Amino acid sequence: MRIYTRKGDEGDTGLLFGGDRISKADVRTDAYGTTDEAVSALGLARAAIGSATDRTEARLAELTLRLQRELFVVGAELATHVDRRKRLTAGTSLVTAQMVTALEAEIDTLEADHPMPAEFVVPGESMTGAAYDLARTTVRRAERRAVALAADGGLPGSHVVPYLNRLADLLFVMARAADGGFRPVRVED
Repeated sequence: MRIYTRKGDEGDTGLLFGGDRISKADVRTDAYGTTDEAVSALGLARAAIGSATDRTEARLAELTLRLQRELFVVGAELATHVDRRKRLTAGTSLVTAQMVTALEAEIDTLEADHPMPAEFVVPGESMTGAAYDLARTTVRRAERRAVALAADGGLPGSHVVPYLNRLADLLFVMARAADGGFRPVRVED
């Protein structure tokens, strides 16, 4: 089987569970494509950790892989036309309220171990932290696309937007944990 099909050469693509093809510029395609970008950005963070040498790195590596897999769930839901939502499976291709709550628990746990800075953060204290910040901003873009899709009626009863909102918050906390002893960047006159 070849990797290329030529089916998208005219600028359209198919969705999960069939149905009409849609434009690659459609808000739905943009939303799930942006979640795919976030998965890759998280891959950068996981690669930057490498072989975890301490408890924080090991925890972040494990959590990162879980989040990458959960973003596939988000992508599957986003890639399914509203008329085919009944075919989605909770936790596999449909985001659940429990997934959102689990992110909140992760935020609380990490914040307890790594107090957050009181000032603005300039990304780049560490390669891993910077990769998490890149993933965070990518997730925020996916969230904006999902909000637009939801406003058009494309995500009825969905937990995708709250999930992405909470995920971006978690990635901020993960970046600060990866940065270790956070040092604010001072701008000289």
